[in-house]
Amino acid sequence: APPRRDVGSPQVLAGKNLFYQAGCQGCHTPQFTTAADAAEPELANQVIRPYSDLLLHDMGPGLADERTEFAANGQDWRTAPLWGIGLSETVSGHSQFLHDGRARNLLEAVLWHGGEAEAARNFVLTFNAEQRAALLAFLNSL
Repeated sequence: APPRRDVGSPQVLAGKNLFYQAGCQGCHTPQFTTAADAAEPELANQVIRPYSDLLLHDMGPGLADERTEFAANGQDWRTAPLWGIGLSETVSGHSQFLHDGRARNLLEAVLWHGGEAEAARNFVLTFNAEQRAALLAFLNSL
């Protein structure tokens, strides 16, 4: 993952606080430590910051594709890691998000959240323009 950018910026720090207030870290888990007995010793006890729990969550009917895969139904999606998300356009040449690219930017991606993430989305909807800009600055710093 690329290094974070602008981590000390007041706007980024305000956005990080809003990320937590909205409860986004409930699924977009900020960090983990790798196992002490990793198969490769150099990978043992490493702190990683994927901003994902890497688990499946019910994201509601708005994102459903009605395709089942093993234990996942059409509304279940793996929490996408957010590390490096601020560089998506630079690296991938586009700023389309979610499993099918329907979100044209990060705010749209947040607003498509439903199901288990509906409360977080609704909290973000209460943000004023300055708060939304701060949240986006934080996400783009990842």
